[in-house]
Amino acid sequence: MALRIRIGTRRSALALWQARYVGALIEAGAPGRFAVELVELTTRGDGFLAGPLPEGGGKGLFTRELEEALLASSIDLAVHSLKDLPAELAAGLSLAAPPPRADPRDALCTANGLTLAQLPPGARLGTSSLRRTVQLRALRPDLRIVPLRGNVPTRLARLTGTELDGIVLAAAGLLRLGLGSQTSELFDPHILVPAVGQGILGLQHREGDASLQEALAPLADARTQACAEAERSLLATLGVGCTVPMGAHAWWDGELLQFEALLVDPASGAQQRVTGSDHPSRAAALGRRLGAELLEGPLAHAIG
Repeated sequence: MALRIRIGTRRSALALWQARYVGALIEAGAPGRFAVELVELTTRGDGFLAGPLPEGGGKGLFTRELEEALLASSIDLAVHSLKDLPAELAAGLSLAAPPPRADPRDALCTANGLTLAQLPPGARLGTSSLRRTVQLRALRPDLRIVPLRGNVPTRLARLTGTELDGIVLAAAGLLRLGLGSQTSELFDPHILVPAVGQGILGLQHREGDASLQEALAPLADARTQACAEAERSLLATLGVGCTVPMGAHAWWDGELLQFEALLVDPASGAQQRVTGSDHPSRAAALGRRLGAELLEGPLAHAIG
């Protein structure tokens, strides 16, 4: 008899896609051994659509209820977008090694296919990400940034009227929903540095759950795991949430792990970038090292 695994997920189209994707990988990894059941949950973030994320509680806004369900044993696995998870997990919970990373870049979507450089002066660009806002304004100081919340289809729908000239979203979400054709431009991650963990799935479970660990083992991608460790170690070292505009991007170059992190002072717009590389087995140490450089740098006051 197949062992049941209850996967907790939010109800958005993207969250459901991610949960079903992970469920399919689990069942394919050990045919007949596991049977997946989706459990749809509502998080506080799903009902907070009126303002910037920091006003609603920042990181954890879309994950806390799933963590509580794990701790209450009403689900066995929570599937998150890793960029939504705080650096410090709730006690008793762990992250499994993730499946391969999707495209980590940010994407610009415009109704007429224009790139950022082609948008008219004073163009209205939708995003509620402070990280994106400060980087976009550095590239185009004339832009008017308009708060934009909601799921991916809801955000894209805002392009059909005259309210917005463009919106910026994670490329991974568009691709997973089959909406990659909506992209007008993919930003080089060295120009618009992505969020920590962008494009990576966070597979969260209770510590000591041997059956769940067995189910997730075939999904693990070592390269993605090293990137996640570096980026989340930097986040933990800085001890910040989404109230501080910062980005991080780790990638493989041959057998080395390369890493770039960005910190921006929201008051002045000043930027500090740090880079480094190391063997992937020292990914966490690499993240801590770059985090320490930012803490000792000229913009340390922006971290608070």
